[in-house]
Amino acid sequence: MVSCSKGLDSTEVQDLQLMEIPPNFPELTHPEGNEFTFERWSLGKQLFYDPILSKDGKVSCASCHDPSLAFSDDVDVSKGSGGLLGTRNAPSLTNVGYHPYFTREGGVPTLEMQILVPIQEHNEFDNNIVLIADTLSKIEKYVAMADDAYGQMPNPFVITRALAQFERSLISGQSAYDREYNYDLCGVMSASAIRGKQLFESERTSCTSCHSGFNFTDYSFQNNGLYLEYDDIGRARFTQNDKDIALFKVPTLRNIEVTAPYMHDGSIESLEEIIEHYNNGGFEHINKSEFIKPLGLSEDEMKDLVAFLKSLTDEKFINNKNFRNE
Repeated sequence: MVSCSKGLDSTEVQDLQLMEIPPNFPELTHPEGNEFTFERWSLGKQLFYDPILSKDGKVSCASCHDPSLAFSDDVDVSKGSGGLLGTRNAPSLTNVGYHPYFTREGGVPTLEMQILVPIQEHNEFDNNIVLIADTLSKIEKYVAMADDAYGQMPNPFVITRALAQFERSLISGQSAYDREYNYDLCGVMSASAIRGKQLFESERTSCTSCHSGFNFTDYSFQNNGLYLEYDDIGRARFTQNDKDIALFKVPTLRNIEVTAPYMHDGSIESLEEIIEHYNNGGFEHINKSEFIKPLGLSEDEMKDLVAFLKSLTDEKFINNKNFRNE
């Protein structure tokens, strides 16, 4: 529980629980110099919703990462500064603080560094962190907040650290699945969802070969046979290795019900279509994962898998007023 911060009254901090680690989750580490404080979190939240970060002053982080969509978007690719279309589907920020590396090719090692990617990308913010810092340094509110949070002006160090601080607080672990198995509340999941869980964990489907652990991802890079030929070369963009062509970081399945459309390019519209894709085994791309193969699932079994995926929706997380711009 975070104590009341100077300047906030009791109604504003009611139920303000941040950095609360759910049962069976590992502890979340913070880089030295960016340990959690309420002041840093508040500054990061303010920046997350401020379109001042974009070149045209119309696009914020929240423009592509909507809290009601588990901090993802509901289009195949989002619009950036100047209305330009992005190149990849905006991923959910659910439990993003636990990721060991960032972007779909894994080329960025820290959350603080990842912030710079959308800032400089032409199709996203199309801006420069130094210019942003100059702008914020002329705004009294940001000068005061940066001083309270880091004892500095709102410089690039402060901007990247504060945004990372807010994003690390986006912890989701109270879905129906969690309440059934991590909080020992029997009867929360439907019979269909429980059957789906058993299928999901079975050798027959091999789902947990990639979607394992508390966050339902092993953060590996895989090709799932979405296409024979890809416009996006995936991890090879970072490694320049042909064996990494069309490999993308395995995403979390938490809150997947609300993060459609799916895949790196937003080409699949529904959970039902996802299950059908894996049931069919996908296309035989040269780098396709060995775990992607025809499953032979019945219609009822596919419905059970969808029910299980829906049990990973954390209503408290996606409706948490502390994360909204209110």
